Amino acid sequence: MIPWLRVLPRPVVLVTLALASTAARAGELLIFGGPIYTGANRPAKVEAVLVRDQRIAFIGTLAKARRQARGARSIDLKGAAAYPGFVDAHAHLTAIGLRELTLNLEGTPSIEAVVDAVRAWVATHPGDDAILGRGWIETHWPEKRFLTRSDIDRAVKDRPVFLKRVDGHAAVGNSAALVLAHIDRNTQDPPGGKILRDASGDPTGMLVDNALDLMYSKLPQPSKALKREALERAVALYASRGWTGIHNMSVPGEDLTILNALAAEGRLPIRVDNYMVPEDADAVLTKGPSQDASGLVRVRGVKLYMDGALGSRGAALLEPYNDAEGSGLLVTTHEVMRPILLRALKAHAQVATHAIGDRGNRLTLDGYEEAFTQDPADAHDVRWRIEHSQILSPADLPRFAKLEITASMQPSHAISDLFFAPARLGPNRLKGAYAWHSLLDSGAVIAAGSDAPVEKGDPLVEFYAASYRHDLKGFARADWHLEEVVSRPAALRMLTWGPAYAIFRERELGTLEVGKFADITAFSVDLMTVPFAAIPPARAVLTVVDGKVVYAAPWKPR
Repeated sequence: MIPWLRVLPRPVVLVTLALASTAARAGELLIFGGPIYTGANRPAKVEAVLVRDQRIAFIGTLAKARRQARGARSIDLKGAAAYPGFVDAHAHLTAIGLRELTLNLEGTPSIEAVVDAVRAWVATHPGDDAILGRGWIETHWPEKRFLTRSDIDRAVKDRPVFLKRVDGHAAVGNSAALVLAHIDRNTQDPPGGKILRDASGDPTGMLVDNALDLMYSKLPQPSKALKREALERAVALYASRGWTGIHNMSVPGEDLTILNALAAEGRLPIRVDNYMVPEDADAVLTKGPSQDASGLVRVRGVKLYMDGALGSRGAALLEPYNDAEGSGLLVTTHEVMRPILLRALKAHAQVATHAIGDRGNRLTLDGYEEAFTQDPADAHDVRWRIEHSQILSPADLPRFAKLEITASMQPSHAISDLFFAPARLGPNRLKGAYAWHSLLDSGAVIAAGSDAPVEKGDPLVEFYAASYRHDLKGFARADWHLEEVVSRPAALRMLTWGPAYAIFRERELGTLEVGKFADITAFSVDLMTVPFAAIPPARAVLTVVDGKVVYAAPWKPR
């Protein structure tokens, strides 16, 4: 265990089935007692689904299901609603687990609250080791500014503190952290990164994008044991929220080894499709996609970065920011990216590239199109992706469908960013921001996710955001382009079929149809009919993966 992190007690995830059940014939499961949405056109809703071994054996009326299911274990939904398994098409598993183990600053309402949180952590974690945390965001704070080293020095000055902004693309260090990283007024900005400075030229403590590496290179790295603890927590948490799978982004080789071990031990409740960091992607870029013996862990391709994040003004824009100088950062050069793209094409591996700003998205589309032109024989149906696809020039929006690029988008970003995106972008660029409806209308495929731990990682929040586009209190700005909301069936498809398509598994997953793998999610409310305000406070009551119940909660209808 690394010294700066004390492991908290592991949370208990309830996996005893508290819904009505009987003694079961091995491998058979009958689910009924609430609306069951198939995600398919015909039938769109059924009374019952029968699972045999790993697959769906029957969907239809309860009477017919019972005739085929003599002795099957029965699960009475008691009014809860079931759907195809929800899949988070973009998240970071290890970071989700580490969020639960370090100083979590989500929801802190002000700079003073962050200072108090650091003081409280120091009081309960004495020593001289570095303190790491994550989750702060300044857009709701009364101070309306980034943190500085002076703020954190008020809590602790003689012990390194490094606190990531919620987006993970910026962080603040106190004075001791800057000394540890040898960052001072003479330190140059690295390519693709920025050291924020005060009026006199001294570092404020804020580092953006590639400048973060100046600090990470001096901090101790999590041990393999700690990573395993983080991953176990993360997959248990995800099963408890109703996720049946995750597209795991920026995965180091060591993390993949741990996931394979968990699967082999029967300790991995959900499916994990991995996109590797470039330095550990040689195998997939040489031999192509692969999977483990369980079929739960797959390696799909490589994750790249084009630009930074909008909140920290690292997203690369075609025109300068509306509220500051500069037009963002390009994290990866074309010279670095091009050979990776060509290797991926040859190996039939997928490429998933982070792009948020309109310039970042255009350059990514340009790079993909150039690679396809260079190697047209291997360019058909590769299903490469752009992660976030957040701010698009109207001229580039149709290119997703034309190039068959999947838009991997996180609906919750729109309801988080609505408080600062208009200031960053100005009114004219908002029309191409978080443009789910326009992308779908153009024929593009959207695979929706959460980007946790940037966001909470809750499928209910993602569904709510996609279909309502208001914040969790029901607020939306007048200029927030509510015409970009999608219908509830479309939101469901973005979180179920879309992720399956994105990994070439739409014939096996993504809808409830006979013969497909039995991945099923049930929530305490009917997402297709309840008022929008009832969706975020609802909860998952049942998660089934590969025909096995991996999470169930006691459930009494309201």
